Amino acid sequence: MLPWRDDLSTSTLEEVLRYQIENRAWSKELRFRSAALVNSRLANEISQEDYLASRKLTREETAECQRRAAILDSQIARSTVRPLLHAS
Repeated sequence: MLPWRDDLSTSTLEEVLRYQIENRAWSKELRFRSAALVNSRLANEISQEDYLASRKLTREETAECQRRAAILDSQIARSTVRPLLHAS
């Protein structure tokens, strides 16, 4: 997993956008790993037990990736709305 901190309030918009790019890359990697895992199981290259253990880890990582995406989206929304409020 990527190094992470939940409090992004002191981060610049550019930093948050960079975190978003990194998180999207991580999401893509997780999807690739998940597909490779299924293919390995279908080809009988790994046992059912190994498959289930790997799937559990992948699900946990995917949930964390989605949680981070929600935090980033929220922070981006706040960062883009704040300048509009000050312009009024």
